[in-house]
Amino acid sequence: MTWIGRHDAANSHEREVESAPPGRWTPARIGLIGFGVLVALVALGTGLYFGSNRTAATSSTAEGAIPLVTATAPGLSPVTATVSFTGTINARYDISIGTDGETGRVAAIYVEVGDHVKAGQLLAQLDETILRPQVERLAAALEETKANAALADAEYKRAQGVESAGALSKEDIEKRRSAAVTAAAEVRVAAAQLSEYQQRLGHTSIRAPAEGVILTRSVEVGQIATPGGNALFRLAAGSEIEMRALVAEQDLPSLAVGQTASVFMTGVDKPFKGRVRLLGAIIDPQSRLGEARIALQPDPQLRPGAFARGEVVVGKGEKPILPQTAVQSDEKGTYVLIVNADNRLERRAIRAAETTEQGIVIASGLTGQEKVVMTAGGFLRVGEQVAVAPGGKGA
Repeated sequence: MTWIGRHDAANSHEREVESAPPGRWTPARIGLIGFGVLVALVALGTGLYFGSNRTAATSSTAEGAIPLVTATAPGLSPVTATVSFTGTINARYDISIGTDGETGRVAAIYVEVGDHVKAGQLLAQLDETILRPQVERLAAALEETKANAALADAEYKRAQGVESAGALSKEDIEKRRSAAVTAAAEVRVAAAQLSEYQQRLGHTSIRAPAEGVILTRSVEVGQIATPGGNALFRLAAGSEIEMRALVAEQDLPSLAVGQTASVFMTGVDKPFKGRVRLLGAIIDPQSRLGEARIALQPDPQLRPGAFARGEVVVGKGEKPILPQTAVQSDEKGTYVLIVNADNRLERRAIRAAETTEQGIVIASGLTGQEKVVMTAGGFLRVGEQVAVAPGGKGA
């Protein structure tokens, strides 16, 4: 009964609303609109209240979060300090051989690249068909002047023998003396001319100035050889081989003459042992590199001109080693982040010595006992409080 009465009242209310003409504000229509506005306001207020509470809760949670970092005390590891460099293999005494006196056509070649030659050994022969007859002609002229000089000297001596008897006048005697002196001078002139052409003839024979190995041969039979032109041969005198290396300016003070070096060649498994023979006296102002020369034992695999890499052990010790992810750098220099006793981040300047398979060797700045942030240091701030993840060494 009660629910039915209410239903009839509601139906009567709806009929009243529906039967009202358009544009007329009846009490029923006004009440319905007011109820809808009230419901909308309540929903809006509820949403704003809970939304602001969620934002405040989120902000509160973000501001209170402490970053979790991986920090490790690296300790000290045994390391070997080495100086590395690159360069080329060279003959210690690389001598260029050419003709230094005569222009001529190459008539014969007697050696090939790689041949071991002795000092004075004939390497090549230039055509001598013009000079040899001249030498023979001058040799004959020298013999003739010698004969004339001997005759003039004999006549002068005879004149001296009869001078006391008065058989010859002083004038005749003086003439004979002058003829003897002139003849002797002609002998010297002829001898000098003959010596000159003999030297020129000798220069047609290209000989090794020292014992060694022929490195290159840039001449063929029939070519014209000229003084001051391209070298005909290159000789490694004494067969001595060395590496001429370029060393970084900061590494040169660590090197010393006599240190043992290891030289590595492309395609050769074993290193070649050598020693530091010479250190350059200057630094190239453009490249900031200096020169070091490494003496090596002769070996067929050490070919002059080949590229090589060398290493010299300059010291051994114990240093901290860090992964590359722990080391950072900016305009102020290279540094790491460490976690102090208050679990706050500190910046620590370091100096890296070298990079090995294990990581970066720290030359100075760390004792090895500090808790160093190993990763994601670029996302952290100096002075920020952090939490160290458990399980790390030194955590």
